Amino acid sequence: MDTVYFYLAASGVLTVLMWTPYILARIAVWGIPTFLNNYPENYPAREPEPPLWAQRAKRAHLNMVETLPAFIAVTLAAALIAPDATGAAIGHWSAVFFFARLAHAAIYTLGIPYLRTPTYLVSWLAILAIGALALA
Repeated sequence: MDTVYFYLAASGVLTVLMWTPYILARIAVWGIPTFLNNYPENYPAREPEPPLWAQRAKRAHLNMVETLPAFIAVTLAAALIAPDATGAAIGHWSAVFFFARLAHAAIYTLGIPYLRTPTYLVSWLAILAIGALALA
């Protein structure tokens, strides 16, 4: 079960760190004084336009924030109620989830065509697989 908890924690840390690129882009676009002053004048009606990659990074982060609760729920449930025999499988699928989400964030931010949805679906499959192990 150590693997399960490792990837659960790693996914949480990934989620926390995923805001960093678009916040750095916001600092670059707004300037440090405006950023530290909270918001530019007339925000959000007249928000300075961030680069497209930063907008994609923000959407990737929000997508992870939306997906993480389901991952946490099925992972903890599986770890608590599944027999020890399925511990390795839960660990495997937890690793699949983490690496799929890491790839999804990079692919989404870089705007690589045709790979964003498949990487998301792999992470979604991992959540369903862990849930199936918990319910089996």
